[in-house]
Amino acid sequence: MFRTALRNVLAHKARLLMTALAVVLGVAFATGSLVFSQTRSDAAAEQASAGYDRIAVNVGVDAVPDGGAPTGLDERLASRLARVPGVAHAANRVDGSAAVADRTGRLLGDGDSHRGSNYAPADRHGTEGTDGTDPAYRFTAGHGPTHDDEIALDASTAARGGYRVGDRVRVGTGQAAATYRLSGVFRSDGHRLTDGGTLTLFTTRTAQRLFATPGHVQSIELAAESGISAPELAERVEKLLPKGAGAVTGATLGRIQANLASSDQDTMGQILLGFSLVAMFVAAFLISNTFTMLIGRRTRELALLRLLGASGRQVRRILLAESVLVGSVASALGLLIGTGVAAALNRLLGTASSPTGPLVLSPATLLGTMLLGTATTVVAAWLPARRAMSIAPVTALTGSDTPTPATARSPRTAVGAALTGIGVLVVVYGAVGAGPDARTVIGLGTLLAVVGVLGLIPLLARPFVAVLRPLLLRISPVQGVLATRNTTRDPRRTGATAAALTVALALASGLSVLGASASHYLERATTHDFTADYLVKPAVDSARLTAANTKAAAGTPGATVSGLNQSTGYVLGGSPAVLTGVDPTAVGRLMRYELVGGSLDALTRGRIAVADYKAKEAGWHVGQSLPVRRGGKSGRVTVGAIYRADPQSNLLPSITAADSLVARYDESPHTHVILVATDRTSGGASPATYSALTHALGDDPALAVLDRSAVEDEYSGDIGDQLDIFYALLTMAALIAGLGVTNTLALSVLERQKEIGTLRAVGLARAQVTRMIRWEALIVGAFGATLGTLLGIFLGWALGRTLQDTVSGYTLVLPWGRLAAGIALAMTIALLASLWPARKASRVAITTATSAA
Repeated sequence: MFRTALRNVLAHKARLLMTALAVVLGVAFATGSLVFSQTRSDAAAEQASAGYDRIAVNVGVDAVPDGGAPTGLDERLASRLARVPGVAHAANRVDGSAAVADRTGRLLGDGDSHRGSNYAPADRHGTEGTDGTDPAYRFTAGHGPTHDDEIALDASTAARGGYRVGDRVRVGTGQAAATYRLSGVFRSDGHRLTDGGTLTLFTTRTAQRLFATPGHVQSIELAAESGISAPELAERVEKLLPKGAGAVTGATLGRIQANLASSDQDTMGQILLGFSLVAMFVAAFLISNTFTMLIGRRTRELALLRLLGASGRQVRRILLAESVLVGSVASALGLLIGTGVAAALNRLLGTASSPTGPLVLSPATLLGTMLLGTATTVVAAWLPARRAMSIAPVTALTGSDTPTPATARSPRTAVGAALTGIGVLVVVYGAVGAGPDARTVIGLGTLLAVVGVLGLIPLLARPFVAVLRPLLLRISPVQGVLATRNTTRDPRRTGATAAALTVALALASGLSVLGASASHYLERATTHDFTADYLVKPAVDSARLTAANTKAAAGTPGATVSGLNQSTGYVLGGSPAVLTGVDPTAVGRLMRYELVGGSLDALTRGRIAVADYKAKEAGWHVGQSLPVRRGGKSGRVTVGAIYRADPQSNLLPSITAADSLVARYDESPHTHVILVATDRTSGGASPATYSALTHALGDDPALAVLDRSAVEDEYSGDIGDQLDIFYALLTMAALIAGLGVTNTLALSVLERQKEIGTLRAVGLARAQVTRMIRWEALIVGAFGATLGTLLGIFLGWALGRTLQDTVSGYTLVLPWGRLAAGIALAMTIALLASLWPARKASRVAITTATSAA
């Protein structure tokens, strides 16, 4: 049977090529995803833990006795710890946030981490001094900072900023920005220099002034002498530590950082693997369809085997052996291609903001992807192989290889209808009343609904084609009629071909609906709420906006400025409240207040404006006088206006008050952001205005000045980027679906050679035959894409409903442009897939009509 299966595979290699190609693509996708994600995960873990092997013990502050904020460690502790037997040397560390500006004043760095630290060279006595080097840093140019007006930069930051030793560099640390001389450029361990971030080194005295308090440090790194284990050294050190301090081995810290870094990479790996499984799921339809049509072409051949004594089970085993051969060979090829793709991605994406390392080819990945591809092929071929068992030996004596086309009415249709109905009900229940388990319920209902719809596709093919038929008759009377008849002749074949496109478009359209709805929500929560030209916010963790920053921004020519100054700890009308102070004369130009009642001018008279959801929750109305208390101060305020607001808004506050009113209860409110509108007569929002504003703010890179487009990118750009990645991944499924169209049409042409020859004999030209095949492909593409889009919209609505309880203001948005583009793309793929079968059909000779069957 194995020899028979091998001979059949070699005999039908052209027909099985598309099936093998689908398996190759699916396995390559899965292999590339697994190898790439594992490689990046290991590289991230190695980078994050790099350098901890140099640290035997790290001493840090755990807590303070009174539960307040820790003040740090006395820097003299390092000298005492350096004298502990087994300690080679001790280095004080002071860390904080430091933002580095490029030569145009813009913030350098791709990531969120902008770190500052101290350069701590070790002297001959083992503690920090001035005549040694700091083992944490390897200088490629210059040296570490030795004077308070000097800094050193990591090599990546220096290269991006175009800085060389001796240049002047502007650095912001949350205090006033300052300009330093660049003393050196260095490379460092991964745990100090994070992906895409920046690292600036100061002298210890400068770092203490900026990030701690004089005479205190945040941690002390200890190196061990040869022969002393880290746990043993930690035990010795702990006896000398003050209360609230603790000692942890470097190996332990390294493992913690490695696990954190790996978990971040694992998320993307799981997403990639999920899309790989989708690709294999789509490929399964192509494989099943191919084997079904091949069995139809080989009816006489298989019947002859039965006539010669082969049992039905033997015939089935021969076909399954063929699927094993095709699946294993294609999986092996996909494994090689996927590994190559992973290597290419690893090289292309291995930048400063994304760690890279040697490829990781684990036995689990190799074996798992081989089994995945082979098992998918065998499972997809199982039902066609079962049907082959029912071929009667007498069929070998008939004059045709082609069986009667399958109809849409079958037990499969009934099961599909039942599963679809149950799945839809489960999805609706999950969307409207499943509570915290809603998404799990929707996932289960989606699975049932998708499987059910795939079973119903053959039944739905006829009415869909009937709707298109009048249009096709107008566009192409002859080829349109022939194409519709050929499409509905075997609805199962049409349905199986369209199923792959349905799955791909369901995912794509579902993501489009969720993405468009989320983007609309974020726009409402961000740029919709303010009408200013610029928004100023801290760019690093340590930066804090103050009233002085607001006053400085107001010095920009033609600028209208107000800070959003949050003040907490109020009890207003018996309810906890947060007041946001603003300039009452400017806020109307800077923020969009959609008033429900009252007037915003009431702010100038010492009244407050309240968001509608807050007023409804507390039962307040315009004109109501409310008692207010904060700390030991109390008084009364009046509600002067109520406005519409989203509770999730990043800018529009729940309660707005004049700065003067807030100042009665809080002398130092927290400035959340600063809004700046520019006078159009002074140039409006322009590069010159931007430069003037940043200069007014002290050219401080620790303060980010964002225009409206930058604000939108800040809050919603990630969603668009993630959707772009997902759409690119779904393209793989669409390509496999296109292969399915090509394979089905090619095998259909082989089955219908005598029919096509007859059409040619009665006068159908080659070009008309070509157009007929192309119309068939377009019909199948439109059918699968339309069904998938409708299914995707339904699923996008259901998932969106689960967000409405937690994300107030979320509404369903249908991105008609993207949905139409998805359908057009699917039809384009189907049209391109028809090129080769159409060319093959046009070359069928007229004499085929009179040849023997």
